[in-house]
Amino acid sequence: MADFEHLGLLFSIVIALSSIPVTVKGKDGGFSIDLIHRDSPLSPLYNPSETPADRLDKFFRRFISFSKASISPNEAESPVSSNNGEYLMKLSIGTPPFDVYGIYDTGSDLMWAQCLPCLSCYKQTNPPFDPSKSSTFKELSCESQQCHLLDTVSCSPQNICDFSYGYGDGSLTQGVMATETITLTSNSIPNIVFGCGHNNSGTFSETEMGLFGMGGRPLSLTSQIISSLGSGRKFSQCLVPFRTDSTITSKVIFGGDAGVSGAGVVSTPLVTKDDPTYYFVTLEGISVGDKLFPYSTSSAPTKGNVFIDAGVPPTLLPRDFYNRLVEGVKEAVSMEPVDDPALRPQLCYGSSILSNGPILTAHFDGADVQLKPLNTFISPKEGVYCFAMQPIDADTGIFGNFAQMNSLIGFDLDAKIVSFKPVDCTKQ
Repeated sequence: MADFEHLGLLFSIVIALSSIPVTVKGKDGGFSIDLIHRDSPLSPLYNPSETPADRLDKFFRRFISFSKASISPNEAESPVSSNNGEYLMKLSIGTPPFDVYGIYDTGSDLMWAQCLPCLSCYKQTNPPFDPSKSSTFKELSCESQQCHLLDTVSCSPQNICDFSYGYGDGSLTQGVMATETITLTSNSIPNIVFGCGHNNSGTFSETEMGLFGMGGRPLSLTSQIISSLGSGRKFSQCLVPFRTDSTITSKVIFGGDAGVSGAGVVSTPLVTKDDPTYYFVTLEGISVGDKLFPYSTSSAPTKGNVFIDAGVPPTLLPRDFYNRLVEGVKEAVSMEPVDDPALRPQLCYGSSILSNGPILTAHFDGADVQLKPLNTFISPKEGVYCFAMQPIDADTGIFGNFAQMNSLIGFDLDAKIVSFKPVDCTKQ
């Protein structure tokens, strides 16, 4: 098991499918999905009464929160904070289809939704899923192989597969494991294993009807979708920059069309560790301009010392590495930092940093990925941009979604590589 001691409640990405139809394309299967930020007018979390300044302030508070909480995950506890997510995913469960908005979480593997009867559920705006009204709902028996895809299951007196699944922020879901048909607009996938949660508590909001785990284990929704396509275990994503026009969406692609190829592509190995949920890679260091700052000054970098998580906005680095990198950025920027008490201790500059800031290069094992100021500075308020990385008291870091923007990133789980291609994601 990887050592995540003192890592924050970091791992939820919350992605919402728009009402635009999912497109199935390519002779070998696969489809692409539009992703919508939680602050977009297309998101159920959108509050039309908020001003742009209000949204920036709330966003920066979420940004800061990633470095403050701590957890020690184990087999029964997946590190995710339900209220730090940025996106929701919409899919339909059952026959007839019932719409569910859930947190899209790359740091856990169980897909679950609140279900009737609700023994103890958190308040949600829409009604919970009622399995008695679905003709395709089927509870799993204790003897079924699918029941034991999850470590934290038990057997009821009726021989039904019960589950209990906790998260690092204290949130909890309990219920029965079942299979059901899910629908992504016009595309239905039968026999998806999920948790029907009858006892759910924690920091979930009223718009969140469950959580969709998209990690690397066979139980995850990603793994089940990819397996159903039969066109290779791969998926890719292209995240548009923060504050892009809300009518332009990010994309995630599953299956045969998810390969990343062409000019400019670089690849790094996926590193297998004790916990297959996370997408680990090896970061050797980061350059500011031509000056290299190694991940560690005392030894060669440990294999799999960071993982890629599109649900964490900032890149999170061990404190010593972060401190050295920040000093390097200060040396490379001739501008005076902005000293705003409300933003301390963040390193911040005026808006010209976007045109005059240094290019950073993330040196992965076998792959150099350029990070432009767009990736490394984020605006907490009008006219001010702060360094989009955070220190953590842990040895394992996270390559966050700011650093991933405007890159087509492909995860080939069969070849065990991650590929990066610089693109304009607003045109994909």
